Amino acid sequence: MEQQHSNALINETSPYLLQHAYNPVNWMPWGDAAFEQAKTENKLVVVSIGYSACHWCHVMEHESFEDSSAAELMNTHYISVKVDREERPDVDQIYMTAVQLMTGSGGWPLNVVCLPDGRPVWGGTYFPKKNWMQALKGIWEMYQEEPEKVLEYAEKLTQGVSQAELVTANPEPPNFSKTDTETLFGNWQKNFDTQEGGPNRAPKFPLPNNYQFLLQWAALSGNEEALEHTILTLNKMAFGGIYDQVGGGFARYSTDEIWKAPHFEKMLYDNAQLLSLYSEAYQQTKNPLYGQIVAQTYQWLKREMSGPKGEFYSALDADSEGEEGKFYVWTEAKLQAVIPAQDWEAFSSYYDLKKGRWEHGNIILMRSEKPLKSAEWTTDTWESKAMEWNNLLLKKRSERIRPGLDDKALTSWNAQMIIGLLDAATLPKNIFSESEKSQERAIGCAQWILKNQLKNDGSLYHTYKAGHSSIDGLLEDYAHSIAAFVKLYEATGEISYLTHAKKWTVYVKANFQDVATSLFFMRNLNSKQLIAKSLEITDNVIPAANSVMAKNLFLLAKYLDEPAYEHQALDMLNQVNKERFLAYGDNYSNWAQLHNWFTYPFYEVAISGKEAEQIYGRFKKNYLPNIVWVYAEKETESPLLQNRFVQGETYIYVCQNKVCQLPVQKLDEALTLIKF
Repeated sequence: MEQQHSNALINETSPYLLQHAYNPVNWMPWGDAAFEQAKTENKLVVVSIGYSACHWCHVMEHESFEDSSAAELMNTHYISVKVDREERPDVDQIYMTAVQLMTGSGGWPLNVVCLPDGRPVWGGTYFPKKNWMQALKGIWEMYQEEPEKVLEYAEKLTQGVSQAELVTANPEPPNFSKTDTETLFGNWQKNFDTQEGGPNRAPKFPLPNNYQFLLQWAALSGNEEALEHTILTLNKMAFGGIYDQVGGGFARYSTDEIWKAPHFEKMLYDNAQLLSLYSEAYQQTKNPLYGQIVAQTYQWLKREMSGPKGEFYSALDADSEGEEGKFYVWTEAKLQAVIPAQDWEAFSSYYDLKKGRWEHGNIILMRSEKPLKSAEWTTDTWESKAMEWNNLLLKKRSERIRPGLDDKALTSWNAQMIIGLLDAATLPKNIFSESEKSQERAIGCAQWILKNQLKNDGSLYHTYKAGHSSIDGLLEDYAHSIAAFVKLYEATGEISYLTHAKKWTVYVKANFQDVATSLFFMRNLNSKQLIAKSLEITDNVIPAANSVMAKNLFLLAKYLDEPAYEHQALDMLNQVNKERFLAYGDNYSNWAQLHNWFTYPFYEVAISGKEAEQIYGRFKKNYLPNIVWVYAEKETESPLLQNRFVQGETYIYVCQNKVCQLPVQKLDEALTLIKF
């Protein structure tokens, strides 16, 4: 397409918005200017929401938004607004709720028609050009002929959105027990795919937080079925096409039940959480496969997703050269041109080329669970050969035209990556050779947040691109940043990280809190409000910001000796509808982890003295949930380490609710004191 016409998106920094800057549609960015123009011209507003790596967003752009006839219709009768859902998840949340109320489902691209004041009147997801134009023409005609009907529907729908987004305060006192989690698991288990892992349906999303909960609960309760399902799922994902066998990193989801064919976009938030999940699974099982996944994904992040100042980019597109997955798939002939002939039989077996056959003669590489047995090839031989093959394929693949990179950096997603990198750093060097560098990268990313995303008044920006920080921080930015800096304090012993976490917590309580429920709104209450206020509580591909904040408050209560924080965390958990919590555990798995903190023994482990860091590092080679850690080699301000230093000695204090057992000096002795 000749890129002669540009619209108002040309001045934006979002890669998704810039993708649409040369559409013949007169797009405007989200903001007052668009809605003021709509009021002046008495026009309805098209709000179209997507993200840069979204395949069907590209399809609709090509079919409709690059089409002159569709553009003429939109430009004549509507004001059109493009929104990057990653830049404005608050806007996306409101209109996604509206579309779900109207149609029963949602997704992206998300397309909504609104009144000039932003209240929605119609919406859906992807539309072919013909359907899109028919719908827009019909809505415009109705608005001209029967505006009162449109206004009446908008009023009712907006009331529905407001009610759906709010939580009614629960007057009942908290009442939680271990049997709650047993009930939750029993209901959830009915939907397990016992052959392929994950849920018994397609599409399948990784949902790392679900399996982190199952790992935690299996360790606390001894439930073997929870652990077995988690191991099955992690193995199937690691061997599947959802995982980039050549380059590392996971795609957003699998379109089928066997984790074979993904939509090929790679999102930072998925891979950040999957670093944590596979690291924790390694701690629990010592399966070297999980260490390989961590190491290879780390290399991908370092190679393809790292910015110049320590930040991480947001996503890689599903498409290249206009085709979904073209960068990642192979024909058999192209594979044979790369793999040495003498290795072909072994390679074909290791990557199960028969199972990996896809559309248009292409192959999605999937690892075989049972490659051909050979008396000459040991496990080490297979691993060595696989590394050799992958290096050859990676080098060849690098010659292809790459998928688009969304090179904006989001505070919340980078905070999640800090946690993933710190969890990866707990792996032993013989499993993950760059474990120390992983922690260094986590610290570098934290410094990027402090230098670029932190304002003078202590608040945060949400997004960053090419040296420019913008958009006021949302609850998710604070929640995940607090979680990351608490984790940094645990990993490094540097009190400054804890200080930042506390300052952000104070800020969130002052600017985001709903007094009636103790929960937090998505947007700062002092900012200009949307048509409804959102209280996000359902955990999804990213845990709800409220569940993250509740866990933050629980941990900070321990670290800072602030009992009020723990009371608020309990109150927040009590706002989650218990019937839904027990019936749909996979939608509340981060809350369920907090539930386990309250119902199973929870420990504070303080290590003081000259060998404190070394002992902490040895502790972290084990999978030990329900613990806060603090270590220091000299006197510190931490309440958990007050009066616990003996000159020249190292002591380990294992405590529960500030009541400590006699200190010990050996790791094995301390481990015997931790009993769930």
